[in-house]
Order: sequence, then structure tokens, then C-alpha cells
Amino acid sequence: SGIWPRDMALASAALKRSLFSRSFAARGFAAAASPQKFAIYRYDPDKQAKPFLQEYTIDLKTCGPMILDALIKIKDEVDTTLTFRRSCREGICGSCAMNINGKNGLACLLYIEPSAQAIEIQPLPHTYVVKDLVPDLTNFYNQYKSIEPWLKRKDMKAKGEKEYFQSREDRAKLDGMYECILCACCMT
Repeated sequence: SGIWPRDMALASAALKRSLFSRSFAARGFAAAASPQKFAIYRYDPDKQAKPFLQEYTIDLKTCGPMILDALIKIKDEVDTTLTFRRSCREGICGSCAMNINGKNGLACLLYIEPSAQAIEIQPLPHTYVVKDLVPDLTNFYNQYKSIEPWLKRKDMKAKGEKEYFQSREDRAKLDGMYECILCACCMT
């Protein structure tokens, strides 16, 4: 039992050193800044002005590695009026779909690739824009609904009968048909 307090003291000291070094790094004492420019599409329907690209510069040393991390940093620390969708941060929900350097993708899955050029971020092409990086996906969802993308039985069981059996072979036929997360990246 005499070892435990000593281990706790060592762990506490290590934690303090870690926090101390992070605070120095955050203030710029430990490492040189790594600035990256982002040109972000801005549109506010309330102001009725033309859309434009606004440039922001952030330090990549104080930012996470993904495009979504940069957008969150800009919104939290630079410009609180920037508007975009996000949710899961794991590529499951599809809400952060946007056009990044000319390619559609999920901001939570795309790494920031440092460059002398500004990274250009725009809403999904060929969609109406609600505000900034938020596209109106009403048309996309209406088209999706119109094709009725769900399984349909040729013969229906009467109410109260057993459930439908699905063999492994039948299940294998569905592979590749249900992975879509409805992000709309493929529609343009």
C-alpha cells in the first residue's frame, strides 16, 4: 500500500508537465506557427448580397487534422457567424457534406492538406443554399423518396403470422445497397 501514493504522485506530476507543455505550445512558445488559409463560401439571405469567398487563416498547430476541425475552430474563435452542418464527426450522418477544393466529400473525413494556396470550401454544387455552407436538400430527399428505395414483398403475410425468414444468400444480395448515408455528395 506504500507504493500507491508514490505512483499517484508520479502520475500527477506527469499530468502537470503535459498540461504545462500544452499551454506553452498553445501560446506559441514551443513550436512555430503553421498557418493555413481557407477560402470559405459566404452567403446570408437576410442581407440579400451576392455570395462571396471569405478568407480565414488559422494555425494548424492548434487545430485538429480534419477540415471539420478547421471549420469549428473558425466558427468558435474567428467568426461566429459562419454556418455549416455537423453532427457525428465520424462519417456516419453525412451532415457535413460540402465541396472542398472542387471535390464533394465529408468535412469530418477529409484531412487538411497544408498548402500555400487557400483551401476552398463551398456548399454542395447544384443545390440551393440556405446560408453559407448549408445546402437545401429538399429536392434530393424528394427524388430519393420518389424511387422508393426500400424492400418490397411480392406476397404479404396476414397480420399475426410469423416474421419473414431471410437466408444468408438473400442477405448477401443486399450488400452494397444499403451503405448510403444520404449525404448527397454523389448527386452532383
